[in-house]
Amino acid sequence: MKVCIYGAGAIGGHLAARLIAKGDCEVSVIARGPMLDAWRTKGVALHTEGRVIGGKPAFATDDPASLPPQDLVVVTLKAPSQPAVAAPLARLLGERGVALFAMNGLPWWWNHGLDAGGPLDLLDPGGALWNGVGPGRALGGVVNSSNQVTEPGVIVHTGTKRWIMGEPDNSASARLKRVVDLFSAAGLDGALSTDIRRDIWRKLMTNISGNPVAALTRLVAKDVATVPGLDEVAIALIDEALAVAAAHGCDLRGEIGGAALARPAKGRAPGKSSMLQDVEAGRAVEVDAIMGQVQVFGREKGVATPVIDTVCALLRGLDLSMKLAREAAGAK
Repeated sequence: MKVCIYGAGAIGGHLAARLIAKGDCEVSVIARGPMLDAWRTKGVALHTEGRVIGGKPAFATDDPASLPPQDLVVVTLKAPSQPAVAAPLARLLGERGVALFAMNGLPWWWNHGLDAGGPLDLLDPGGALWNGVGPGRALGGVVNSSNQVTEPGVIVHTGTKRWIMGEPDNSASARLKRVVDLFSAAGLDGALSTDIRRDIWRKLMTNISGNPVAALTRLVAKDVATVPGLDEVAIALIDEALAVAAAHGCDLRGEIGGAALARPAKGRAPGKSSMLQDVEAGRAVEVDAIMGQVQVFGREKGVATPVIDTVCALLRGLDLSMKLAREAAGAK
């Protein structure tokens, strides 16, 4: 089985390390910059559960066209980067390949099989992914795992390692079972979901509070919890998102509450959220997948989201300031 990790950073690198160590499939990685150099020269070293595993992939490249068609492509690129790779991704899948999108927030294929139908303009402008890759070739993924690249080729993992995967039509398809079994055999806690949108909403409730607040304050969770008023912001973000989810047919309010989900941050380890890592590195942040599309969904159903509206605007301002800084640095 040929497996390609498209975007082999912290999450993708963790997965690649486990698949390489298990040796049950041919692993290729698509990366760039110092990470690509590391993949080519020494491979990856994943520090997890008191041991180090990994190795070198069969192929490491920044050019998807240099790889043969793949059976499975695991896309771990952040949501803002995905539409731009629709064409090379489609070529990489060939005639029979399937793509697993493992990302934070709401995915571009969300409307597949729903009455609404069609691409989400905010996440997939012009329908590049919808028309190029096709939602029928997508699997949804929810990753509960904390990982950080400490240096090129070195990834440190803490906490859980759970990958929840599902079909957009919620079926337990043969292709989905193969992927779950492959990941589980490699040492991940693979789980087959028969309601992947519900699992995505559930994970979003943590992301929509923890990620934006950390990015805007540049504080880890344990320090956010010491600032009066910030936990109230996090709670409001969650409660508003829960109301939007309920209006769209997924009512989680019986099992999740903003206060219960946000306040335990006081006891969390000082890990950095993915969005905080992006801000510190000057990378684009996942504003629309984590907040913007929730805002759109709320407006479609007449659900008021005043705190989401405010924080989303601030986050977009931060994202723009980093983009301008990158452009200024590139012009020098």
